[in-house]
Amino acid sequence: MSTAAVAAKMTLGKWAACAMTGVVIAGSLVGYGFYQDVLGIQTAHVDPDGWGDRPAQVDGVNNILLLGTDERAGEDAAYNDLNGIRPDVLVVVSIDVDQGGVTMVNLPRDTMVDIPPCDPGEEGEGWAGGVDQINHAMTYGGMDCQGNTVETVTGIHLDHLVLVDFAGFEQIVDSVGGIEMCVPEAIDDPKAHLTLDAGTQRLNGEQALGLARSRDSTETGSDLGRIENQQRMMGAILREVTSGDILTSPGNLAGFLDSVTDSLVTDDQFNNAKMAELAAAMREVDLGRMNMVTAPVMDYQPNPDKVELMEPDASELFSAVAAGELTEDPEEGSDDSDSSEEESEVEPSDVSLTLLNNTGIDGLGAQVEPLLAAEGFGVVGTGNPELRAPEATTVYHGAGLDQEAELLASALSGGAEIVEEPTLGDDLELVMGADWSGVSGAGGGGDEGSGGSGGDVLDGLETNSAAADKVSCD
Repeated sequence: MSTAAVAAKMTLGKWAACAMTGVVIAGSLVGYGFYQDVLGIQTAHVDPDGWGDRPAQVDGVNNILLLGTDERAGEDAAYNDLNGIRPDVLVVVSIDVDQGGVTMVNLPRDTMVDIPPCDPGEEGEGWAGGVDQINHAMTYGGMDCQGNTVETVTGIHLDHLVLVDFAGFEQIVDSVGGIEMCVPEAIDDPKAHLTLDAGTQRLNGEQALGLARSRDSTETGSDLGRIENQQRMMGAILREVTSGDILTSPGNLAGFLDSVTDSLVTDDQFNNAKMAELAAAMREVDLGRMNMVTAPVMDYQPNPDKVELMEPDASELFSAVAAGELTEDPEEGSDDSDSSEEESEVEPSDVSLTLLNNTGIDGLGAQVEPLLAAEGFGVVGTGNPELRAPEATTVYHGAGLDQEAELLASALSGGAEIVEEPTLGDDLELVMGADWSGVSGAGGGGDEGSGGSGGDVLDGLETNSAAADKVSCD
């Protein structure tokens, strides 16, 4: 992705997402007066009342914006003076204190958005409003401007903000005794100062830090690939914290909190009572109901080194989070769910297809292929159309594959034309046209603008659960 000059430095924000889950636990547990007195959490003034019309707040749901910064000291301090402090990692954490569910949504830092006007102050020179990279809002007006921007872009009511500089990331991992991770293939990444053998192993703080910032070891070699590794580390840290004696031993808890909170800043309304409430909720969370997802993005046409939100997929995800749908208890109301669903004779795994891009948007096929694969469809090839280039998104199929074509079309947000093409064999042909609007989920066909239920929204995206690592070395 972009900002290559920054990436060349060992920026701490690159691996900040790895400990975001720890910050949620640490920040909430600090609500017990003893720990707050000892650890001295810093606060910053944030004025949500000045953000204008705000999204509705959902009872029982708390949304926290976690910002991981690359603030530097020593020889690198001049970088801050020149560029300001910008968060490399932005995560909206939605916590349902009533039903015990948590959803974390990563917003890629290079996402181009419409930043609202921000007043000048000690933390920036202000901003008149306009399109810029989402994390630049911090430079223009500090945490207040960054919070306003994320809330405006996502439509998710933010209750609190937490800012972290992860200079102490090694200590965080070491304080929980290291984390167990699967390394599918051996890694030798000089840029990240990392050498690891393949297989499941326990990483110490230094090794975890290297893996979190390693771009070359990811499948895509990009920041998006690195975010996926960082989400896996979130789950690993959470499993260590909740499975051991950290939360039950005052001494171990104090050491863990101390490693996290040295560089922690919260908004000035995040008081003891609210932190204690979230602490109780977090302790009851089933890790299987703690999901991490990255907002769907695509290449930004004016500058392919940047990204923009993929619509309507991003809006559907944000709407589900804003409404509290993704933290609902899946067991509620599930008794009669099976009786209302008809069994399909065709499964996504029965469908193989060639994905062709007729939208004029470079790189869209590479963005859509993993979304279809996540739904179970087999993508056997991608490219640009040669024989058939329809204006509207179209599914072409051979004789006898009507159900397969209908299933594939139903998985697309805007649906698709279905045309029989006798020259085709067993593989369908999906041509994305000018009306392309994304993937909504196999057989879902979701309502326009809503994406159906919260589960349907996540089904159409790559997610990581804190309960178990999605990558296996067995």
